[in-house]
Amino acid sequence: AATEQRLGSVRFENSPAAAACVVVASGGYPGAYEKGHEIRGLDAAREKGCIVFHAGTTLDGGVLKTAGGRVLGVTGLGTTLQEALDAAYAGVGEIAFTGCFHRRDIGRKGLR
Repeated sequence: AATEQRLGSVRFENSPAAAACVVVASGGYPGAYEKGHEIRGLDAAREKGCIVFHAGTTLDGGVLKTAGGRVLGVTGLGTTLQEALDAAYAGVGEIAFTGCFHRRDIGRKGLR
């Protein structure tokens, strides 16, 4: 609808669910980072109920690889922020590539 300029005809609804997104980054980020590492575990993260957003990824011969500093955004949903964070981190735990890292403090201040 957005690409066809029909957003005026789309009905949007708010959800009572909480959401949390954890960025999975490349080794070295935010400085110089490596590229070209195969990414594994996206299907397993989705099976845990996560929505995976691509940022710094590329397909190379049909293989998903890293291509940026912020590689993926792994989003979990829940009835509370704690549940959403737990879901996101469960999904992040399924994803692997050389140099893969994420922060564990993001979103925690919202629990206070």
